Amino acid sequence: MRVLHAIHDFLPRHRAGSEIYAFELARELSRDATCFIVAAEYDPAAAHGTLRWRWHEGLTVVELVNNWQFGRFDETYSSERINAQLRHVLDATSPDVLHVHNLLNLSFDLPRIARERGIPVVATLHDYTLVCPSGGQRVHVSESHVCETIDAERCARCFGESPFSRQMRAGSVTRGKSGRMLLGAGRMLHRVAPALALSAVRSIDGPPVTPPDIRRRLAYARHVFEAVDLFVAPSASMAREFVELGIPIGRIHVSDYGFRPPVAGPPPAQPGGPLRVGFVGTLVWHKGAHVLLEAARGLRGEFEVLIHGDTNVFPDYVATLRKSAIGAPVAFAGGFDRDRIEDVYRTFDVLVVSSLWPENSPLVIHEAFMRGVPVVAARVGGIPELVHDGINGLLYEPFSADSLRSCLQRLIDDRPLVTSLSRQVPSVKSMHDDALEWRARYQAVCNRVTSEAAQAY
Repeated sequence: MRVLHAIHDFLPRHRAGSEIYAFELARELSRDATCFIVAAEYDPAAAHGTLRWRWHEGLTVVELVNNWQFGRFDETYSSERINAQLRHVLDATSPDVLHVHNLLNLSFDLPRIARERGIPVVATLHDYTLVCPSGGQRVHVSESHVCETIDAERCARCFGESPFSRQMRAGSVTRGKSGRMLLGAGRMLHRVAPALALSAVRSIDGPPVTPPDIRRRLAYARHVFEAVDLFVAPSASMAREFVELGIPIGRIHVSDYGFRPPVAGPPPAQPGGPLRVGFVGTLVWHKGAHVLLEAARGLRGEFEVLIHGDTNVFPDYVATLRKSAIGAPVAFAGGFDRDRIEDVYRTFDVLVVSSLWPENSPLVIHEAFMRGVPVVAARVGGIPELVHDGINGLLYEPFSADSLRSCLQRLIDDRPLVTSLSRQVPSVKSMHDDALEWRARYQAVCNRVTSEAAQAY
C-alpha cells in the first residue's frame, strides 16, 4: 500500500506534537507500506509554490514552499497555484490513500482533488485549523480569550494580529521580480535589525480580512467534511466539537495516539531534595508557561522549575517568561533532539501541562506516563480524559495561577503523594498497535471506495 501523509509543516525544522506523531506513524507504517509526506514550508529565499523533494530518516518528503503570496484571503485555503502543485504531488506519488493531518498552508481542496482521482481520504483531527484561521488553537491571544464558539467578528480581529497576517502582508508586496528584489532587501534588514524589520512588516497595508471572509472560510470547510471518508479524533472531546461543527457522527471515530516505547525504565525515585517541576513544549502563549511561572512565584518550600522548549521560536514571549522568572528557581533548558527524550524526563518529578486552549490529547502527557511521571494539568479539552485527579495526577482550572499553585504546593508538602501518583500512571498504546489500526482503516476505506466505484459502473 502507498500512503501519502499531508501536514502543514514537518521535521526537522518543526517539532510540535502533530509533526512528531505523523513522522512516527509513517515510519512504523513503512515496515510494509510505502509512505510519503507532503508538507508546506515558509521560505522567502525560494519562489512561492516551489516543490522540493528530500529525505528525512528514511521517509520521502515533498516540501511545498508557501510564502503566503496571496492577493485575497480565500487563497490562503484555496489557491489554484497551490492546488496545481498538490495535483502534481498526487500524480507523482500515486497513493492508495491520502492521510490528512493538517491542511493549514496547503489547501482545503486537497481531499476533493484526491477523491477526483479515486483516492480515499482519512484524516486525524489534531487541532482546530479547519475552523480557526489563526493557528488552530481557538484562542485570541491579545484578548486572552479562548473561543468556546466561533465568532466571525472576533476571528477577523484575531487573524489581523496573527503571524499569518504578517506573512500575508509581506507576501502581498513580494510577488514578481521587483518583489523578490524587495524581499532580498528585507532579509538583509532582518539580519541587521530584526525589530525594525518586524515593524516594517506590520506597517504594510495588506488585504483586509473581514467577518464575511471568516464566514466564507467556515462554510468552505464543509467541503473538507464532505470529501473525507473517515475522521479520527484522538479524544472524545475533539470528536464532540467537530460533530457540533458539522462532521456526520458516523464518519468520526475516537482513537488515541500510539507511541514508541521508551528505551529506559521510569526515572529513579527522588525521596529528598526539591520537587522538580517540568514543562515540555513549544514556548508560545496558548501553552501557558507564563501561568506556571506565576504560580511558582508564590510557592513555599523547596522546588525548582525546568522549562524544556526552544527559546528561539517565539522570542518576544520567551522574553516575558524570563522576566517573570527573575528571582525564582527557574531554569530554561532549551529545545532538545528526540534522542534525548529519556534524559529530559529524568530531570523532573512531575510534568505540568498548563495549556490554555482546548487541547486534544497532548503527546507530552503520554510521554510522561510512559516514564512513570505524574502530571499536573489544566482541566480543559481532552486532558481530563487522560489525567484523573488524585489518581495519576492533579487537575486545576485553566488560566488560574492560584489553582495551579495549590496543586504544586500540595506535592511539595506531601512528597509521598508524588510517588503514589507515579505508581498509578496508565499504560499507553504502542505505535505498533496504532499502525495496525490505521492499516485496517486504510483497507476499509479503500474497499468501500472500490465497491462504490464498481456499483456506479
